[in-house]
Amino acid sequence: MGTERGRGGRWRVPRTPVLLGCGGLLLAGCASMPDSGDVEAVDASPRGDSQVRVYGMAPRVGAQPNEIVEGFLEAMTGDDPQFATARKYLTKKASDTWNPSRVTVLANGPVPQDQRASDREGGVYTYALTGTEIAEVNGQRAYRPVNREYHETIHLSRQSGPDGQEWRIDGLPQGLVLGESDFERIYSSVNRYYFASGTSSERTGAAHPWLVADPIYVRKRMDPQTQMDPVTQTVEALLSGPTNWLKPVVSSSFPTGTALKLKEGTKSLVFDDRNALKVPLNGKASNVGQKRCREMAAQLLFTLRDLTSYRTGQVELQRSDGSTLCVLGGDQAQDFAPERASGSPDYQYFLDTKQRLVRMVANTENADADHEADPVPGPFGNGERQLGAVAVARDERRAAGVSQEAHALYVASVVSDGEPREPVLTSSGKEKTDRLSAPSWDGRGDLWVADRDPRQPRLLRLAGGEGEPEEVKVVDGLDGARIEALKVSADGVRIALLVSQDGRTTLKLGRVERHGPDDKPEVSVADLRPIAPQMEEVTAVSWAGRSRLVVVGRESGGVQQLRYLQTDGSTSDAQSVPGANRVTAVASADDDRLPLLAHSLEDGIVRLPPGANWKTVVSKGSSPVYPG
Repeated sequence: MGTERGRGGRWRVPRTPVLLGCGGLLLAGCASMPDSGDVEAVDASPRGDSQVRVYGMAPRVGAQPNEIVEGFLEAMTGDDPQFATARKYLTKKASDTWNPSRVTVLANGPVPQDQRASDREGGVYTYALTGTEIAEVNGQRAYRPVNREYHETIHLSRQSGPDGQEWRIDGLPQGLVLGESDFERIYSSVNRYYFASGTSSERTGAAHPWLVADPIYVRKRMDPQTQMDPVTQTVEALLSGPTNWLKPVVSSSFPTGTALKLKEGTKSLVFDDRNALKVPLNGKASNVGQKRCREMAAQLLFTLRDLTSYRTGQVELQRSDGSTLCVLGGDQAQDFAPERASGSPDYQYFLDTKQRLVRMVANTENADADHEADPVPGPFGNGERQLGAVAVARDERRAAGVSQEAHALYVASVVSDGEPREPVLTSSGKEKTDRLSAPSWDGRGDLWVADRDPRQPRLLRLAGGEGEPEEVKVVDGLDGARIEALKVSADGVRIALLVSQDGRTTLKLGRVERHGPDDKPEVSVADLRPIAPQMEEVTAVSWAGRSRLVVVGRESGGVQQLRYLQTDGSTSDAQSVPGANRVTAVASADDDRLPLLAHSLEDGIVRLPPGANWKTVVSKGSSPVYPG
């Protein structure tokens, strides 16, 4: 079989799709249409892996160096067990040391370039692999976006074999090197769930701790190395513990060392006819109590529900001897739902032309309907406090407002009338842009704001939304940049920051760490990481779910765009957002049935219901927000 011209002008060796069937054998062309037998009902819930496999072609006898390199690059995108075909392009030593557990993602795939043709007669050959690297996926399956040039080498030498001297690769970069389109075809993003530290019922009033999403990537089909399907890959990844970035602020109810205990010869978990999943565990988990077991089951249930093609109705955890440890159904799991920290809001809010806080009914059943905007009760709605920016607490009983000139921060009720209070915080910045940012509430009831005074820039937190503001130290990643805007997650363990430096505003995500007693913790933000390094300028950001942000920005030389991003910076499976004109602010609810809100310099306050187009709410207004 010949080769064909592919992306980037490089030659590609064809891959062979294979159907699974015929008694479980891997055979090409074994599918057929039955002409007899009974009609059987087909369960709509998938049972395991896709029926299509993609296999690379083994090297032909006498293949030239360019064919070896191209064939290996193609074989890396295949599904064959242990990457057996890809390893046929390597020397034995190179195969033994090559570890495909990590992935390098390039924008348009690796482009091999002949570097040393003069050495061909001497029995060695070198190719450069180049491209634009956009992401890395490490051994924990965690995605990290980057934006840099990629340059590695592949070295070949002649090796003795059954057919004489053959070219084989004896030096190569570690891991898989994939183009973005291949990566998105092969891998899928899924959220694992762990419990937020410091969310005990004594502090939050909640009956159960809060679950926090930790996104990773798993293979959409059978994993070549473990032979596990996506469900089993995901369960195994959950049991292995959170990613290093999130680990300091979450915990798992699974005892350390807990692992799957599959029957001999079995590689995958199987749903039964009721969409229930039995998960056999090793002895590390055999003696846990019922409360802890239910927490473990909740972690599993919400993690599996993020595999969108699977409908998990119930999880049964089993001891190492096969007996039932505990069972948790979908209705019972709602006690642990991440949405408890935010819920579905009753209202949407913005500032009208009189700088009053007004609200509209948030209706998930008819998000496209017109609603009247009415002033909220209290000083923020009656005009006694003219505001320039606002944030509404997640219980929708209080709001925090920054004055028009960004000099003072106020907190007031939005459910009852009351006298205007004194500001809880003031800034001494000389210019409006050097004073207070828009505030943000987390699900714990704490209020966050940045003072942008160049003489004393600070990130501040008001515990419970009142009392003395406490400065929050930012550790690792700020590097002299100034915080311009912020949005705290509902669970309170992650914070999205817009930071400016050298005339550029970028988006970073920080980890909120709490140390010390629950009633008076020492709070810091650590390990800031860039979320959208490809964006030259970011204008606005809002949380849009458990592990998703909606971002307004533009790439270098590009136009403004709205984009959904995962908190790891990936855009896989993200739905596109129609563009609006000159957007300065955006707001999204954790409930994806509710519309996006935005402020457009041309159209005023606009709203984007799911599956519809932008619609003007009022021609003049500002600061659209959902609670948070």
